[in-house]
Amino acid sequence: MGRRVIQQGISREPVSRGMIRSFDAGDGRKLDALVAGDSNSKTALVCHHGTPSDATIWSDWHDDALDNKLLLVAISRPGYALSDRKRGRTVSSVSEDVEDVLDSLEVNDFVTIGWSGGGPHALACGALIPDRCKAVSSLAGVGPYGQPDLDFLEGMGPENVEEFGIALEGEEALRKWMEEHAEPYRSIADDELAEALGGLVPEIDVIALNDQGLASAWAGSMRRCFTNGWEGWIDDDLAFSNHWGFEPSEITVPVTVWQGNLDLMVPFSHGEWLLKHIPTAKPRLEEGHGHLSLVADRRQAIIDDLTSYLN
Repeated sequence: MGRRVIQQGISREPVSRGMIRSFDAGDGRKLDALVAGDSNSKTALVCHHGTPSDATIWSDWHDDALDNKLLLVAISRPGYALSDRKRGRTVSSVSEDVEDVLDSLEVNDFVTIGWSGGGPHALACGALIPDRCKAVSSLAGVGPYGQPDLDFLEGMGPENVEEFGIALEGEEALRKWMEEHAEPYRSIADDELAEALGGLVPEIDVIALNDQGLASAWAGSMRRCFTNGWEGWIDDDLAFSNHWGFEPSEITVPVTVWQGNLDLMVPFSHGEWLLKHIPTAKPRLEEGHGHLSLVADRRQAIIDDLTSYLN
């Protein structure tokens, strides 16, 4: 079923919904993962968190997975939370980690969701594990850098423009920037998050944070994701600034591209680019939604669409 024999995961800590477990990757790294939903299912809902974040951002989706008889699996990417760093990783590197964890859980088939920076990682699963991945949902997912028909920074809030500009200068510059600007996220309170995000959140996303419960989940995930420093965030940004390790045009499994036109973290043009270059993609371009409200308001529709490919 997989490429290697992987040691069974060991329970680490309970969360409000599900269990954080540690798994061994094939190269000996430790992988921090949330396992929730239907523990008896042999089909998984694999969820990829945004940037920066960790696996626990998906704990609120436990009931969605349970209702659809799916095992929810979310992996903190290398360098985040308790996942060991994998220096030089690309977006495509995620496919091996996903297979390692699913093999440990004796699960074969899966559908996958990627939110924001998790979008390309979900697409990587569709491109590189098509025998196991049955469908992909890209939720406000970032497009690839360096494309002649995508202005990567156009329409982003000023904070993201600054961050990605620094990322293009390399790891040393990016680390210095994070040490100077990102320290408050290590201990950020739920009610401080909207203000901290500044020009990245339009009013509709502020409502999603403060009135629809996303602030608690996201702030908690941020506090945990920096357990061992900035490596996960640094390596995500470097991976986004380089070739993904696969071509979106190579994807053959069904893909749904969800994108809000008010998004200031990942602009609408990124979703349009993905639709243009993924031959199996269908659009869910949502007027009046931002980066966060899209997920808060369209969650049931996202689940229904994704699980329809399992029927």
